[in-house]
Amino acid sequence: MEHDFYQMYLEELEQIIPCTKQEEILLLDQLRQGREDAKARLIEGNLKQALEYAKEYENKGLPMGDLVQEASMALTMAAGSFETGNFQDYLEQEIKKALEMAIEEQMAENRTEEEIAARVNVLQKVSQVMAEELGREATLAELAARMRMTEDEIREIMKITLDAVNVMQSAGDLTEEQE
Repeated sequence: MEHDFYQMYLEELEQIIPCTKQEEILLLDQLRQGREDAKARLIEGNLKQALEYAKEYENKGLPMGDLVQEASMALTMAAGSFETGNFQDYLEQEIKKALEMAIEEQMAENRTEEEIAARVNVLQKVSQVMAEELGREATLAELAARMRMTEDEIREIMKITLDAVNVMQSAGDLTEEQE
């Protein structure tokens, strides 16, 4: 589905005429005078350039649709904050900075998810081992002591596990309803 939106975006982009250097100079001058229509045209006329920058980051951690969205938002911000100098250089710098930040945020999120999954797995294993050793389910305090964590940390991991189970059950219920 994301591919469909991206393809539609590319088709719509074909209809847009990029800004010429002379038009860009005129639009920047009009923008300094407070004309919002100039800003809109400056953004529209540079969408293809923003796409080109986004393509440079393809396959680096974010889907192309997300990259295009980040580049477009950075383009909009750059058009609103540009003051002096070479607009194209400023635009490239702002878009690439936004794309790199978005990719970095995604990587950090992925690392966090991996760490949480590892903690859930360890808690499940420790819980099973302790149940065999004790002949009953371990208490929260016992699990916390064994894992060298606080009871609140154990509760949080259990909550994450329970939330994941509930999401999976809800998804299963939806699948059954659709059949």
